[in-house]
Amino acid sequence: QVQLVESGGGLVQAGDSLRLSCEASGRSFSSYAMGWFRQAPGKEREFVAAISWSGGSTYYADSVKGRFTISRDNAKNTVYLQMNSLKPDDAAVYYCAAGPSGGVYYRSTSYNYWGQGTQVTVSS
Repeated sequence: QVQLVESGGGLVQAGDSLRLSCEASGRSFSSYAMGWFRQAPGKEREFVAAISWSGGSTYYADSVKGRFTISRDNAKNTVYLQMNSLKPDDAAVYYCAAGPSGGVYYRSTSYNYWGQGTQVTVSS
């Protein structure tokens, strides 16, 4: 089993930045591809960003491309989401997920393990 715990969420003004962290424990962290998803009230959970097991490949939703950066530090068993130029539409609960090591995935059904989420609120 892999246990994932997100942190770093909070209340910010539009245009500000936040860095989310997802700390993993359990089975070997480096053997998993990782992803970030988000869900706002009344909305479906949507893909945000994904990264391969090695960190060599990344993929982003069009809505965050150029503003968000996903990265990982396998030595620290941690994946990050750097969020810049935040907009009110970015407000949501952000979830970290772990999936098979063979690729980079944008569908939530591709992931096997999920964290509890961290709240990001952006005021206008």
